[in-house]
Amino acid sequence: MAEFFHSVTLKEDKCVGCTNCVKRCPTEAIRIRNGKAFIASERCIDCGECIRICPHHAKRARYTHMEDLGKFKYNIALPAPSLYGQFNNLDDIDYVLTGLKKMGFDQVYEVSRAAELVSEATRKLMYNPETGMSLPRPVISSACPAVVRLIRVRFPDLCDHVLPLKSPMETAAGMAKREAVERTGLPERDIGCFFITPCPAKVTDIQMPLGIDRSKVDGAIAISEVFPTLSHTMDRLESIEPIANSGIIGVGWSTSGGESAALLNEKYLAADGIENVIRVLEEVEDERTGELDFIELNACAGGCVGGVLCVENPYVAKARIQRLRKYLPVSQNHLAGGPVPTDMEWEGELEFSNVMTLSADLSEAMRMMVEIDNIEEELPGLDCGACGAPTCRAFAEDVVKGACRKTDCVFVYRKQMQKVASTLSELEGGLGWHPGGINNDGKEERE
Repeated sequence: MAEFFHSVTLKEDKCVGCTNCVKRCPTEAIRIRNGKAFIASERCIDCGECIRICPHHAKRARYTHMEDLGKFKYNIALPAPSLYGQFNNLDDIDYVLTGLKKMGFDQVYEVSRAAELVSEATRKLMYNPETGMSLPRPVISSACPAVVRLIRVRFPDLCDHVLPLKSPMETAAGMAKREAVERTGLPERDIGCFFITPCPAKVTDIQMPLGIDRSKVDGAIAISEVFPTLSHTMDRLESIEPIANSGIIGVGWSTSGGESAALLNEKYLAADGIENVIRVLEEVEDERTGELDFIELNACAGGCVGGVLCVENPYVAKARIQRLRKYLPVSQNHLAGGPVPTDMEWEGELEFSNVMTLSADLSEAMRMMVEIDNIEEELPGLDCGACGAPTCRAFAEDVVKGACRKTDCVFVYRKQMQKVASTLSELEGGLGWHPGGINNDGKEERE
């Protein structure tokens, strides 16, 4: 496996060198070089914001395709609850689940089932009757992999605040495979689990998971790829199977605030949209969040229903989810008594990734910081993006790192040209030369 895997990729032939993606990237991972976008792999968190904002469709997401089901003898679909919000007038989840089976899956296991178990496990970890509030406050949800990676590269002091539980996707895959092994007698290697994903961050989380060594999920298929065929299949169903086994709590995870509401605690905050997420994390880092116990953060606007691999407007999808929840029980899945099962917990700690440090040597880093400050003072402070960097500060950093030249800023270049022109003018005046005229001695100039 490569050091960095990313679902988000660039198609250079479609890139025109505009700065839309540069200015919206939350980790300043994108630059314009030689008229094309360049993504710094070590900084990218696969939030998909560049895919959303690119008017030329130069950014795309890599994901699994339906053809990959042929690699396994038994295939399980893991539909994200956000999938249900893509269909109009849906009043029974079983239509979607039966449609997935008709498309070629042998089994369907709802991720919303696992979400209800993760909600209960969260309550147990946060409110341990023996130790009290055992986790550092506020606890930050680990459900959105883009947010977890953002914390990992930008907010090192918050790494120990991240909830050390596997995501509903990962929990569902483990449970689904265990049931399939018992049901079919097949070895686990012959059973494929495919997540129906709303976002590219989940694809990356499968290939390079955080908190665990290896994902139980074998692939992620975009909702946008599944939707046309699934919709067509659902329209032609003659009967539906009673497959659904989740309630309001599990399905509610698809929208912002759903995970928090499941904790049955009022001391929580839910924010969505990557810019809002960053502002909240900055507040937490500065210890200005008050008495909050839990913070739910979603990189996409509206929650998972706003993922770039969805097909429906996130607010329309959210309204559909809210309507669908009215027909469901509160919860249909519960943990057994006792502590949280170890197979639901992370296998390791979240470690800070210092990809944004200037140098491993402290003295060298301080020298570079001073140089960055000096260069920034020479810049106009407009953050125009004409240099290919998102801000003047980022450009100054690029100059110090040797990634570009100071004259790549059009304003600096213009000043230098003006200075050169002024110098030439002074030289011409001092020598008494006047093109095509007479010099100060009254003699005709030579051409």
